[in-house]
Amino acid sequence: MKIWKNTATLDSYTQVTADTVEPELAEIAVLGSRPFDHRAMPNLKGVFKCGVGLDNLPIEELKERNIALGLPSNETRRYIYEETANYAVYLILCLLYREVGDLAKWTKAPRVFLGNRTVLVVGAGNIGSSVSEKLKPMCRVLTYDVAHHHPDVLREALPQADVVTLHIPSIPETKGFVGTDFLAQMKDGAGLVNTARGAIVDEDALYGEIKQGRLCAAFDVFWEEPYKGKLAEFHPDLFWMSPHVASANETFLQGLAKDFEDFIQKF
Repeated sequence: MKIWKNTATLDSYTQVTADTVEPELAEIAVLGSRPFDHRAMPNLKGVFKCGVGLDNLPIEELKERNIALGLPSNETRRYIYEETANYAVYLILCLLYREVGDLAKWTKAPRVFLGNRTVLVVGAGNIGSSVSEKLKPMCRVLTYDVAHHHPDVLREALPQADVVTLHIPSIPETKGFVGTDFLAQMKDGAGLVNTARGAIVDEDALYGEIKQGRLCAAFDVFWEEPYKGKLAEFHPDLFWMSPHVASANETFLQGLAKDFEDFIQKF
């Protein structure tokens, strides 16, 4: 099969993706989180997605063309959910322990007991629920689920949170969900963690808050990747970045490679 890809996710785990072709020759497309144009691929027979986000997949259009869609298996998805939740907790703790003191001067910064801190988890799906459970033994956890809670729940929770962590999908209804009003309700010095999708946050609104020094953030996902936008100037102090690696553990990648090899055997 002739393969086109817009991600190097599988390259170290399978030889199948080593040689790729131009879009017009592609029979199989291997996708990361970046957009792709299936209309430029007249010979396309299958699309394999290296992750659980579906925001860059025109599913109905693929169905109309009878193009097969391959996704991570349930077992592989479990590793994605678990490790992304672990990574989100890591970022949350990094923000909560951001000020510890000055090593050169050997001075210690005062800090609040972790058990008295509050984290707001926005989204109660597979990853959000896991993040909540991991945090509960450590600190106070509030949850807001877009699908089930009234917006008043969010308005009451935002001013209480020391860190807000985002775990909602990128769909038209959630684009710019975290905007000027959302950020204004966060208390001074609070942090924002995003391991979901960049598009759910208004980049300009966040830039304004970060530039003022009122908020800080830790992001693993961005509006464009690689990210070289305006917020990059604040890395690593007020806007900490990692290159979309939250789920990228070896066990997940090995499972994903097997899922892909099983998928192309169908053709």
